[in-house]
Amino acid sequence: MKVDIIISADDIKQEKIEGRSVLVIDMLRATSVITTAMMNGCKAVIPVLTVERALEIAGGNREAYILGGERRALRIEGFDCSNSPLEYTPEVVRGKTLIMTTTNGTRAIDGCRKAENILIGCMLNALSAAKKLVDLGKDIVIVNAGTYGQFSMDDFICSGYIIECLKEITEVELSDIAWTSNQIYNSHPDIISFIRYARHYNVIKNLGLEEDLEYCIRKDITDMVPVFNGENIE
Repeated sequence: MKVDIIISADDIKQEKIEGRSVLVIDMLRATSVITTAMMNGCKAVIPVLTVERALEIAGGNREAYILGGERRALRIEGFDCSNSPLEYTPEVVRGKTLIMTTTNGTRAIDGCRKAENILIGCMLNALSAAKKLVDLGKDIVIVNAGTYGQFSMDDFICSGYIIECLKEITEVELSDIAWTSNQIYNSHPDIISFIRYARHYNVIKNLGLEEDLEYCIRKDITDMVPVFNGENIE
């Protein structure tokens, strides 16, 4: 089973993902939000690219929908929730559909539509995501959302941990970049000693969101692995 990594939403090439199982990671924080919301009883997540599209889908039916997401790491005016996974409690999300737009994560998900399978991953569900990828039996591409089209250290080390999980389950053939990611994880298994140097980590920290950071580096707290079917994440 071959494993490769794409380092940002801007670097997604269709020939790299067609016929393969893709795992989209935006550890800080979109895929952590999606995983947490689904874990806590959210009915589905609709990822969209623009604020306007999110408002259009929600219309006047705000009982059925939650609007969530961010621009430049901050809550969007008029939205119910920001991009903090800690806001998506069972009381908020149970039985509702989350319409979500973020700077990086939802762009990465949208860019992977031609993949054979599209899974949503983060530290919170890494081992379960690895198991599901193996069960699907296809070569794997881990897509890092990145930050504003650039490489992101946090997504990269998360990929390395997921690769470590894959290695515990089956034999894998790693691309150079996948091997490098795994080596970085094995040198920093606590995660924080590496990502504390990341630009996006420090943006979130400077906004006073340390609890988000502490939550998003937790390993394997759920077996929920959301799947994108081209329209909804369920």
